[in-house]
Amino acid sequence: MSILEIKDLQMSFGGNHVLQGLNMTVPEHSVFGFVGRNGAGKTTTMKIVLGLLRPRSGIVTVCGEQVIYGATKTNRHVGFLPDVPEFYGYMRPKEYLRLCGEITGLSSGQIRAKSEELLELVGLGDVNRKISGFSRGMKQRLGIAQALLNEPRLLICDEPTSALDPIGRKQVLDILSAIRGKTTVVFSTHILSDVERICDHIAVLERGKLVLSGTLGEIQKEHRRNSFSIRFATDQDALEFSQSEELKELNINLELDERILTIVIEDNSIGGQGLIDLLSQKQIVPEKFEAMEPTLESLFTEVVR
Repeated sequence: MSILEIKDLQMSFGGNHVLQGLNMTVPEHSVFGFVGRNGAGKTTTMKIVLGLLRPRSGIVTVCGEQVIYGATKTNRHVGFLPDVPEFYGYMRPKEYLRLCGEITGLSSGQIRAKSEELLELVGLGDVNRKISGFSRGMKQRLGIAQALLNEPRLLICDEPTSALDPIGRKQVLDILSAIRGKTTVVFSTHILSDVERICDHIAVLERGKLVLSGTLGEIQKEHRRNSFSIRFATDQDALEFSQSEELKELNINLELDERILTIVIEDNSIGGQGLIDLLSQKQIVPEKFEAMEPTLESLFTEVVR
């Protein structure tokens, strides 16, 4: 089942066409990375999903219900964490969640139970000081707890780790990974390592259009090249193998960097076994032989050129 569906979404600000026929589907219980450069249209898309912007055209549905600008009932299914969450600094975490729960319409018992559960989840269970004294990372974690208070079926996070230090980033990513299966997570980012770490589905937005989408495994398989990396034990082994006549006879591209040889074989009928056979023939034992998978960074660079 799809939690979020976007069909032919178009949005302009003056003469600037921010979204140009965006089509995107987010499967239920996925951790979905919405990737793109700054200005690609990620935040605009999320504001439309939340009913905060009126698109020029297109249809957005959340849990099968169409999003209506300004008065959308679909937000009862959604939790939202903006890139810079704002709080009442004089409040403490439980006080703030109690206020949010009352606004949402939860009973006092539900608020108490959910607050304790969520504050433990985000690592703030024992914190009782005022929010004004929180670090940026602590505020992000409290924001996640607030966004999960009404048990949303869709959690939207806008650049949740962009301004955090490495420890804060790890804490937020660990939380998003921990709720996998309990809700569907969509988070926008331009930090590709975060996507590779926790996402099972990704979509790359460039100039208002989707240029890459699917599971990371599917995308890597589709863009896989016949390439290999060989690390040799000595410089002599690396030089001897890279300059062998047998390699020169093949249609390949190779690059030698110290003792690491990168080989791209243009002929797909020739695989890594031929290289292994040649190593054996020359009685060269490499330290490492690896079939190279395309990285998200290399794929991103390729599709946004």
